[in-house]
Amino acid sequence: MNAPKERAGLARIFLSVGPALITASVVLGPGSILSASKVGYQQGYSMTWVLLLAVLLMIGLTALSSRLGVVLKSTLCEELAVRAGRPWAAITGVSLFLIAACFQFGNNLGVLAAVEPFLPVEQAKFWKVAIIVVINAVVLIALFGFRHLYKPVETMMKIMVGLMVLGFAVNLAFAGPDLLKALNGLIPRNVEFTRDSLLPVIGLFATTFSIGGAFYQAYLVRQKGWTLKDARQGIVDSALGIGVLGLLTMMIMLTAAAVLHGQKDIALNSATDVARQLEPLFGVMARNLFCMGIFAGAFSSFLVNAMIGGTVLSDGLGGGGNMDDRWPKICTSLALAMGMIVALGMQFTDLKPVNLIIFAQAVTTLGLPALAVALLYLATRPDLTGERAIPAWMKAVAVAALLAALVLAGNLLIKVIGALS
Repeated sequence: MNAPKERAGLARIFLSVGPALITASVVLGPGSILSASKVGYQQGYSMTWVLLLAVLLMIGLTALSSRLGVVLKSTLCEELAVRAGRPWAAITGVSLFLIAACFQFGNNLGVLAAVEPFLPVEQAKFWKVAIIVVINAVVLIALFGFRHLYKPVETMMKIMVGLMVLGFAVNLAFAGPDLLKALNGLIPRNVEFTRDSLLPVIGLFATTFSIGGAFYQAYLVRQKGWTLKDARQGIVDSALGIGVLGLLTMMIMLTAAAVLHGQKDIALNSATDVARQLEPLFGVMARNLFCMGIFAGAFSSFLVNAMIGGTVLSDGLGGGGNMDDRWPKICTSLALAMGMIVALGMQFTDLKPVNLIIFAQAVTTLGLPALAVALLYLATRPDLTGERAIPAWMKAVAVAALLAALVLAGNLLIKVIGALS
């Protein structure tokens, strides 16, 4: 008797899923694809537990941010301004904007890397410049052309995630991974790391457990129109959306573990290098599908990353946190412009990305703890009681996020000092 109602309820839940899927789409960019591939290549199946831990923490932090988005009266930065003062909100907004802007050039390069194998060698520079300019122009037109951005962005991200699933799943099927070894890798074991083998593992964790992406979840649920009555839906959305992120990352890591682990002298310096390494075994078609997955990951991260930085910067400075308003769009345009200018500069000069990456890491060092502190501060406000209360397990996740941010920031700081010394 109740079965039709239950099915209707489940259908409604799945149709309403979206905010966390957008968060997942920005997290799974070229950097995370490369990190997962390197870990699979170097460590085989032994590090699947690291990915599982990162996914579980990301689900918890995304669920916390989602709940804050519906139980608080205003956006996160506006709440910080009211409760702690505008300077704290500004620090939070500027921190996330700088992180997004610094890595936006990487998203431009990620899009180029996905299409580079298909460009004519003689005219490669021309096409690279044209692609960078056209993609940024299209995004800007969409940014100011749509009166309501959330729905088209959610639809586009669902398409991008679908392309990633198709591209990476086909290669995984070709690879034929040892599922028993993969399950065995969920059990942590002592592993002797070198500096070169440890960094990809840290990168895998850091690119999956994205505090900046989780922070923006609070803005997305408000854009979707969720209210306090949708608070429980936020947990379902977080589990499903971030679960897809974990599944895609796992596909990439298991493919590399099955095909590349044990081989010597393989250079994996970009996500496209992974596709090139797979071509001799899987053929051109599988390589093309993998490149399609890389493009979907790069483009989705490209679009949403700029929106995250622009929206939160505007909100932190008092310009509002609604992505349809004027100032969030202007700040998003600024993030897009910074990424495009740097990417174009690399096509015409000898500018190397290494120094830019070092600067971006230094900014991240300062930014991640600030975001984690902001989430923990808002989650522990004494006026959030009754149905607006934040569950204890979510607060515990916020504490874990802060500790992880401090560890990651310390590691990045050591790398930056080492690179500059």
